[in-house]
Amino acid sequence: MSQGSPGDWAPLDPTPGPPAPPNPFVHELHLSRLQRVKFCLLGALLAPIRVLLAFIVLFLLWPFAWLQVAGLTEEQLQEPITGWRKTVCHHGVLGLSRLLFFLLGFLRIRVRGQRASRLQAPVLVAAPHSTFFDPIVLLPCDLPKVVSRAENLSVPVIGALLRFNQAILVSRHDPASRRRVVEEVRRRATSGGKWPQVLFFPEGTCSNKKALLKFKPGAFIAGVPVQPVLIRYPNSLDTTSWAWRGPGVLKVLWLTASQPCSIVDVEFLPVYCPSPEESRDPTLYANNVQRVMAQALGIPATECEFVESLPVIVVGRLKVALEPQLWELGRVLRKAGLSPGCVDAGTEPGQSRRISQEEFAKQLQLSDSQTVAGAFSYFQQDADGLVDFRDVALALAALSGGRTLEELTRLAFELFAEEPEEQAEEQAKGPGRLLYKDGFSTILHLLLGSPRPAARTLHAELCQAGARQGLSLCEFQDFSLHHPLHGKLFSTYLRPSQTPPASSPGSTTALANGTVQAPKQKGD
Repeated sequence: MSQGSPGDWAPLDPTPGPPAPPNPFVHELHLSRLQRVKFCLLGALLAPIRVLLAFIVLFLLWPFAWLQVAGLTEEQLQEPITGWRKTVCHHGVLGLSRLLFFLLGFLRIRVRGQRASRLQAPVLVAAPHSTFFDPIVLLPCDLPKVVSRAENLSVPVIGALLRFNQAILVSRHDPASRRRVVEEVRRRATSGGKWPQVLFFPEGTCSNKKALLKFKPGAFIAGVPVQPVLIRYPNSLDTTSWAWRGPGVLKVLWLTASQPCSIVDVEFLPVYCPSPEESRDPTLYANNVQRVMAQALGIPATECEFVESLPVIVVGRLKVALEPQLWELGRVLRKAGLSPGCVDAGTEPGQSRRISQEEFAKQLQLSDSQTVAGAFSYFQQDADGLVDFRDVALALAALSGGRTLEELTRLAFELFAEEPEEQAEEQAKGPGRLLYKDGFSTILHLLLGSPRPAARTLHAELCQAGARQGLSLCEFQDFSLHHPLHGKLFSTYLRPSQTPPASSPGSTTALANGTVQAPKQKGD
């Protein structure tokens, strides 16, 4: 993960009223000169020793983790481990884990509230999930079972600890894996206290702690009571956050290990018992628990989540990217000195033209191989590694700023609309070419960063009012320009910031009607 900011294509607030919640996927760490000097000194003296000792302790955990499961069959591992294995190995791993975090600088774990028994709350849900240090919450929870990716089994030491934990494993490459995970969670949660508690991070990814991400329903599928667990890092300087955009793993580890002392607050909230409606609807249950935890934390509960490695937020019935890849593509092209409006698209309306990376570079007159590869990767490639140049043409048209929103949406329609396969004689004077779900989802993916499945679902809803399976130009523009909610998205995502730096001669200026005009350079 790299440091960055949305740049001059930052989204505008599309609705009046209270400001939108902060972007939970961005963490910017600002250090004063004095803090930089302090971290340089402590980082050179303290961090290497701490990290080295922590790695030694991490590898010392392996014998205890291995001993607990050594010699046991897969059938035996389907039941909770008891006896001497449980006593010796559990306390060994618990003690060494506390020592590991102590060596990394987490000198104090302050616990508030009372942890419920496994009978009172078979499931624990912890939030906000903001860093790879969050497993420290397992210590005051007495090492509950966790849910993890199956791929982590191949990671040295970590794989052994997951087997020791009897973790519930999910594979992202196996469609049937999620169903098995749901069944296993339900089996353990309804075992009547036979199994230890299961701990979930329901956000599913890390944020900057300024807002709660949308809770995934996995922890709530069993419909049993859950106990919310809050995690706070009340240090004056936040060195632990590991967000989508911000300091990377090594920097977070180095800065945190350079802190003289890091403190963690773990708070157990009262057990949340679901209503009959919540027990039947895991999504409703997850949303209500999210609101309770957000209120206790004093931060917003948002609809932000990760879809296909891209952070999105739900707006009405549509998911849109917080930072569409179109913005990043614009930064790449501007850095390469390319003016998107100077590129001749050369595309026929409704006709797909597949191009290779070499043709892409020639068309855009790009010579740097790294820039070409980076820009080409923003477009969906087929099995032969080719992209549809209509995608490129629409993206360049949006970035050039030479069209009004009405002209841009008309171009999008013309590029991706198709003739109906069968048109009855009585409909010969009908709407003509229509925009079907594939073209509609491509447009929304390129311009708004919407995941294609979400866009296809919205297309089906828009088509329900009529007998056709596609949208006419009038219907598409009514949606993209005049819809009370979604129309504002287009005007927001396709306009650069209205306050560009005055000292930047090449910056763009947003006009009141939604068009974008680039000021002329000297000599034009």
